[in-house]
Amino acid sequence: MKRIILLITLSSTLSYSQNFDYVVNDKNPYGLINPAAPKQTADYAELIGKSACKSVSRIDQNTWADTVQMTWIFKYIMNGMAVQDETYKDDNVHSGSIRQYNYDSTRWYVHYYTTGRAVPTLPAWEGNREGNQIILYRDQKSPNGFEGDYRITFSDISEDSFNWVGEWVSKNRLIVYPTWRIYCIKEE
Repeated sequence: MKRIILLITLSSTLSYSQNFDYVVNDKNPYGLINPAAPKQTADYAELIGKSACKSVSRIDQNTWADTVQMTWIFKYIMNGMAVQDETYKDDNVHSGSIRQYNYDSTRWYVHYYTTGRAVPTLPAWEGNREGNQIILYRDQKSPNGFEGDYRITFSDISEDSFNWVGEWVSKNRLIVYPTWRIYCIKEE
């Protein structure tokens, strides 16, 4: 009986490793991009891994909060077909996103979640990489009721570092109001 269980367990393990070559594992702690994935999956290639970051958010129109230390981890998920990120902040408000590229719309869809607030439907941003930036938008009114978007921009992307800003922008893009900034240096 023990041999049968061992054989079934060994068979399951071999089958798993043969069919899912791009998952997170001991050899590839951040997974690998699947060659069958949309080529745009590589848009996040420089961000894959672990980064030490400094996060600062706006308290009000004239005041920014103290800087919070943060670890930001990006990895390939779904057997290398999508990207997930997780943040771990010293203020104990952690978050993450699932990032999937859609061939039909030719856009990224990014679904965000946080320990700060559980919601029945995850907010989603959409956008693309444009040169050295990844720019994503989500429809959002300003606190005083003006139509606009919340724009997320990854910028200065390199193998060593990247920056991030979250900001409310008017529909005509003439008004830009940053609310959150993150500066990251790659560790792994």
